[in-house]
Amino acid sequence: MFDWTKPTIQLLGRYQPWHGGHTALFKKVFEEVGQVCIMCRDVGGVDAGVEGQSDNPFSFEEVTIKINSSLGEEGFVPNVDYIILKVPNIVNVSYGRSVGYTITEHNLGEDIHEISATKIRAEMRSRGEL
Repeated sequence: MFDWTKPTIQLLGRYQPWHGGHTALFKKVFEEVGQVCIMCRDVGGVDAGVEGQSDNPFSFEEVTIKINSSLGEEGFVPNVDYIILKVPNIVNVSYGRSVGYTITEHNLGEDIHEISATKIRAEMRSRGEL
């Protein structure tokens, strides 16, 4: 069972769609504390209000199915290893002083950083999947 009191790493994103780069990041951070909270911005079908984030064809429900499928293939169990929370269209994470958490960017290598949801959506459209 997911332990709400245990240290947890947060991943916040649109996941339009969830892809191999997201899975690689999930696996990296999961190693650190053993559970992850995936916060999915609810932007399906709307402009997310940030430059470059106007193309959001997938609903929260569709994103959740893709995340569960992808992580399930890797052996992760929802509500045990991770939870998925629907969150508003968060465009900034702000803090005023030391608040007991850090914000960390992970370098997962050039191959992972080259994975692009924008390119994936374009490929899906060219195949008639979107």
